[in-house]
Amino acid sequence: MNDLYTMIWKEWKDFLLSGGRSDFLRPLLILFIMGIFLPLSFKTRWLNLEPAPVLIILYTPFMFVTSFIGDAIAGERERHTLETLLASRISDRAILLGKVLVVVGFTWGMNLFCLLFGAIVVAWSQGQWRFYAPLNLLMIVLVISFLVILLAASGGVLISLKSATVRQAAQNMLLGEMLLGFFVYLVVRFLPPSLIASLTTSQVVSITLLTLAALDAILLAAALVSFQRSRLILG
Repeated sequence: MNDLYTMIWKEWKDFLLSGGRSDFLRPLLILFIMGIFLPLSFKTRWLNLEPAPVLIILYTPFMFVTSFIGDAIAGERERHTLETLLASRISDRAILLGKVLVVVGFTWGMNLFCLLFGAIVVAWSQGQWRFYAPLNLLMIVLVISFLVILLAASGGVLISLKSATVRQAAQNMLLGEMLLGFFVYLVVRFLPPSLIASLTTSQVVSITLLTLAALDAILLAAALVSFQRSRLILG
């Protein structure tokens, strides 16, 4: 557990400070888009959690993670800091989990903050305090958001492990996004309409949650198995 805390602290400092001003611009850009621009554009539709705002709330953090997660291992390899990290006594599992947890925690925390800030912005623009409704739908959106962010982080770390450079990792991430989108399209396209019509909202939510959780578990397990210190040192 101490190894994991050490790795989280190291990654947190690198995540916030290593890139200079650009590292502060990314969350500010997300805050502007998710906390100001989109809430003002949708107004009450944003607080009512209509389909379009919900899709944006889920997809924007996913894109945010995929834009830089390729740096997780490939970036260390390019900067020649991977050898130093692997030479430490921190366990393989702690190294990988530390990288994933910092990305997931930061992105999901930003999503929560943007949603709260967005509610304040809409209330200010309307001159009347309102919050997201219904609250149970907000809770579901937050859980799905967490699973989607974890999906992007787990898959991104796995891709970064297999990539020689950050550029190659970014290209592989783009290919992975396209394949994921195509897979979702095929599932929706070829499911019998009668089956879709027979599903209740709670059943659709349950299937979505279970599917995302299963994908997260598979990708994270694959990344943990692939992260082998001896192989990475030789590579």
